[in-house]
Amino acid sequence: MTSSTTAPKTATKAPPDRKWWAFAGVGLISFLGCIDLTIVNTAAPQIQADLGATVTDLQLIVNMFIVALSMFMVTMGRLADSYGRRRVLYTGTVIFGLASLGAGFADTTGWLIAFRFLQGAAGAILYTSTGAIVQNAFPESQRGRAIGALYGVNGVGLAIGPMLGGVIVSAAGWHWVFWLNVPLVVLALALCSFSVRESRNEESITGVDWPGLILISLGIPALVLAFTLGGTWGWSSPSTLGLLGFALLALLAFYAVEKRAADPIISFGLFKHRAFLAAIVSDFALACFYTTVLFLLPLYLDEVRGYSGYATGAMLLPCTAVMAVLSPFVGRLTDRFGPRKLLVTGFTVFTISALLFTRLSADAPLTLIVAALVAMGVAWGCVLGPATVSALSSVPERQAGLAMGSSWTFHNLGGAIGLAVGIVIYRTQANASLTDALSDKTSAVGSWTRDAVADPERAVTLLKEHTSLNGGEITDVFNRMFTHGTQSAMWMVVGTSLAALIILGLLTLTERRKKA
Repeated sequence: MTSSTTAPKTATKAPPDRKWWAFAGVGLISFLGCIDLTIVNTAAPQIQADLGATVTDLQLIVNMFIVALSMFMVTMGRLADSYGRRRVLYTGTVIFGLASLGAGFADTTGWLIAFRFLQGAAGAILYTSTGAIVQNAFPESQRGRAIGALYGVNGVGLAIGPMLGGVIVSAAGWHWVFWLNVPLVVLALALCSFSVRESRNEESITGVDWPGLILISLGIPALVLAFTLGGTWGWSSPSTLGLLGFALLALLAFYAVEKRAADPIISFGLFKHRAFLAAIVSDFALACFYTTVLFLLPLYLDEVRGYSGYATGAMLLPCTAVMAVLSPFVGRLTDRFGPRKLLVTGFTVFTISALLFTRLSADAPLTLIVAALVAMGVAWGCVLGPATVSALSSVPERQAGLAMGSSWTFHNLGGAIGLAVGIVIYRTQANASLTDALSDKTSAVGSWTRDAVADPERAVTLLKEHTSLNGGEITDVFNRMFTHGTQSAMWMVVGTSLAALIILGLLTLTERRKKA
């Protein structure tokens, strides 16, 4: 997940014998940023129990990291190019370590959400500096292999996060999901201190796009918060409508500003390239898929199946392992057939995976869950790398950083918006299921049902307090409520995967007609 990949004009290359030490240091830093994007998902059940977090709180804990990435990624890349990539990387890495330390000590959901936002802002620095530093450290003949290896490390970090989170939570508690970052940050900085040389690209920088930064920094959080909190506030409430209206105005103003900016955060001129369109559609839909699935699946395994953190981590291993094994082969296939065919294949398999996830129930066979996760790993491997290649192939080398930054901005938006919409669907349908289940019983249906949906950890207690159901009936009602909401959210993921597949097909068709 790197955006600043153009070769620097002003740089001091690392000594030849230290280039792999430089790769190890910046690779570890980039890996930590990627793994923290997904590692919290399997810690969510324990965080929920320990801090009394609702589903909305958990959603914000996950989403604030992504929102910060969306806000700052390209701008941080510009700052690194202008003021020195090593200097900016060191600053971001220290902030990331301190934010991780604070997140581990957080004793309320509010503090944890705040530290996750700070982690995401620092993560934007990590992602945008590492690619250019690796590129500068290696001679041209080895540059492609080094950048490819860095993307591989990032992909494994994204995929392995939920599994590793489950293991850490079971062994040491959710706090260590964050605290373990601290010694690894120190190790990474030590490796970089003697191997990474300063580099910058002064010729390509005209300044930071502050108007664009301010507008996107206001518009994206407003949009995500409206989707996240709309179910709690009410969709027609002044707060929700006000946030949506503000987000719309800010993003429209952002578009107008970016059309005239010398160094835009998102270059809308790139959208005329079909390869770039394929990349951003793929990135958006990919992030929508994995953020939604990796948020709901660990909760399902914990709340409905009663799995421990270890067991949840083990269940997610097929996805991680398949992606890690497949990635090198996908790189070769991309070189041979081009990225578009791999992207189409990936979203075909994503659609199959999502359809399998719609069958989740209290007694769903483990083979179904494993098959869905294997398909997810195959699809993820087929999309992540080829989407990067597609974005880079759409522009000349001097615009590579801009293309990657714009592409990853849409990736992060897909994650933030996809998860927000997925949870809205989950809560709406879970509440409908619970209300329907209680309608034919002598039970008072009221606002407490929304509380039960919002906080599954308390749902059983609330059912005992407000109904006369026995233990077995309560378990059955809870399981149906949770799985119906989850299945409905998975149908949203089916829709986004199919939409991406259709768009990729149309782009391919129009490209062939143009060549004919």
